Amino acid sequence: MSAKSTIGKEIFAPHDERMLGAVQVKRRTKKKIPFLATGGQGEYLTYICLSVTNKKPTQASITKVKQFEGSTSFVRRSQWMLEQLCQVNGIDPNRDSPEFDLLFENAFDQWVASTASEKCTFFQILHHTCQRYLTDKKPEFINCQSKILGGNSILHSAADSVTSAVQKASQALNERGERLGRAEEKTEELRNTAQQFAETAHKLAMKHKC
Repeated sequence: MSAKSTIGKEIFAPHDERMLGAVQVKRRTKKKIPFLATGGQGEYLTYICLSVTNKKPTQASITKVKQFEGSTSFVRRSQWMLEQLCQVNGIDPNRDSPEFDLLFENAFDQWVASTASEKCTFFQILHHTCQRYLTDKKPEFINCQSKILGGNSILHSAADSVTSAVQKASQALNERGERLGRAEEKTEELRNTAQQFAETAHKLAMKHKC
């Protein structure tokens, strides 16, 4: 089982939460921690996780999870409600970069993801979750590549496809209408010609009778 699957099972499932995504990170700037709950300083892995509650109304949160050296279990650390997230900074919109910043109402962290790809995936999930679950206050996404906000691109692409299909269907109907219109005009011409022929034949018949 992967580390992220284990985190979802050990950290979030017992609290009736579902983990949507996670990214393994390291601090870009060293932060001095004089004491840890485990009894002292030590090496550890850090994950930034995004989760939602299973119960309605759905609440989303961002949680810092750590795994200390020599341990197979994970520990829940800081947690923020998604509403507390003020800004997501992708650092460089012109290249794949693993660096990013998260600005909360009461905290600011500078991170480096394990890979730029992992950061991109996490940002896509985070952006989509913000759009889905936050109504009034949404965080600002700055210095992000367009593909990172891919959820909107997909929606726009789908919308464009639907619009194009509607336009093609409308054009086809118009062309069909024009063909039908021409056919009706032709039918009307034939009807008038037939009527004129009938009237002429009737006049000739009456004249011959006389």
